Amino acid sequence: MVPTSASHGVSRAFVWLAAIGVAARVAFFCYGLYQDAHFTLKYTDVDYNVFHDAAGFVYNGGSPYERDTYRYTPLLSWVALINWQCHWFHATKLVFMLADIVTGLLIYLILRRAYPETRCSERRRLVLTALWLLNPMVITISTRGNAEPVLCVLILGAMYCLVRGSHATAGLLLGLAIHVKMYPIVYAGPWAVFILSRSRAPFRTLFTVGCCCAGVLVALTAWMYALYGQQFLDEALLYHVVRLDHRHNFSLWNVLLYFDSAQLGPAPWATRLAFLPQALVTLVGPMVLQYRVKATAQAQFRLLMSVQFVQTVAFVAFNKVCTSQYFIWYLTLLPFYLADTRLRWWAQGCPMLLAWAGTQAIWLYEAYQLEFLGSNVFYPGLFAAAAAFFLANVYIVAQCVQDIAEGPN
Repeated sequence: MVPTSASHGVSRAFVWLAAIGVAARVAFFCYGLYQDAHFTLKYTDVDYNVFHDAAGFVYNGGSPYERDTYRYTPLLSWVALINWQCHWFHATKLVFMLADIVTGLLIYLILRRAYPETRCSERRRLVLTALWLLNPMVITISTRGNAEPVLCVLILGAMYCLVRGSHATAGLLLGLAIHVKMYPIVYAGPWAVFILSRSRAPFRTLFTVGCCCAGVLVALTAWMYALYGQQFLDEALLYHVVRLDHRHNFSLWNVLLYFDSAQLGPAPWATRLAFLPQALVTLVGPMVLQYRVKATAQAQFRLLMSVQFVQTVAFVAFNKVCTSQYFIWYLTLLPFYLADTRLRWWAQGCPMLLAWAGTQAIWLYEAYQLEFLGSNVFYPGLFAAAAAFFLANVYIVAQCVQDIAEGPN
């Protein structure tokens, strides 16, 4: 057995794995500094410039929404204040990189606590954690200055508190995650099914989690509204309901959004129909699946994690806007699904990975033709690529649902 540090609950092997993850992020970060200084195409994410500029307005006593295209909670601009306090443009990237490493720690701790040694050995836990800590896509996201790792920390922090029985803290963290980005609200249904399936005071637990989650969400929303008024509601909340973003978008709805934005195609209500299949698949479907699967009390949490993984994959696939950073949302949960799956790598896992990566590569080629070469490939090229990527995701969801329906491994 791998030696374990009792004070921290992690093995020495994990410490080495985390150290390698830190070194990889430092290397990517340093390369990013070089690319930003010497190349026209910058390594730093465009959104990071938005965070930085918005923080500048806050630093000078203004509103983050004075910065065009800042459409996030003010909390992210407050985090980016460190850039202005340290007088270093890249300082906030270090915060995001730290959140990235903490996410890896939470993955390891949840696997250690909720997945028994007989089903998930220490070696397997390390391999699954490495899928996050050593994943080039994940490393690139945080070192370019994308804020998704902050959201990942909040969601996994909530899950870790839930499995430990710290229900109030779990609710508070989930409410904070929903405030940062609205999509985690879809987890409310699976959480409710999980809590109600437990025999010890389920309604009291559900009430505690629900009140803490709703309380922090309402309190933060009211606070931000008091500070920034209607502009906060318009930019941070309402914009994401009606947004028409046809750039860098893998979504099946991409071409329709393009026509709507130019007022050349169907009426805007057509794009709003995207919410109907998405709601059915991501709100109703997971709860039905979770309710019908027979699992022991010890396996209920593992079932919850697997359901949330496939729910997030479906949410991203059916969303009106689908960009590479959204993939991080389900990559965070992938280790937990793999820890409990019956799927065989060569027969099922490999074809699923090839379908996901291959159709994504086709889309990226079409996008390159459009954005860098100026070719008019919106239809049929880009639409066909988006349709292929969507079908690949539907295929993956179907395989995972069939696997989960057989019950926890």
